[in-house]
Amino acid sequence: MRLTRNIISAGAAAVVSGTALSATLGFADLIRHKAARTSHQQPTADRWLEPVAATYPALIVQGRELYLASCAHCHAADATGDEGPDLHDLQVSDRYIFHMIKFGEPHEMPSFAKKYGPADITALISYIRSLRSQPSET
Repeated sequence: MRLTRNIISAGAAAVVSGTALSATLGFADLIRHKAARTSHQQPTADRWLEPVAATYPALIVQGRELYLASCAHCHAADATGDEGPDLHDLQVSDRYIFHMIKFGEPHEMPSFAKKYGPADITALISYIRSLRSQPSET
């Protein structure tokens, strides 16, 4: 009888511990993904956190059209910067660029969340990333 109680107690403790551990790890994962979406960090080796911008030529062309329609008035038609920063050789993650386009920055850059969906923002990122492979004109 005493052995049965000990086994039941140990089983209950294991279930409670497992549940607490699962909840903690699940919550940590949720916080990590939320932080990853809003992070301003440099690109990391943890590529699984970042959506990868495709570099298909058609997507880059689409991104350039969107860029000229919505971004060129601040970043210049050649993306060298005017009111906004130069977009050549950006040293930030695609996740950061996505977040900046979607949500903007108060008093610095407007949000394009209502104007562009994820596919359009991905096209914009593809175009911006294509700028770093172009040699600068001197």
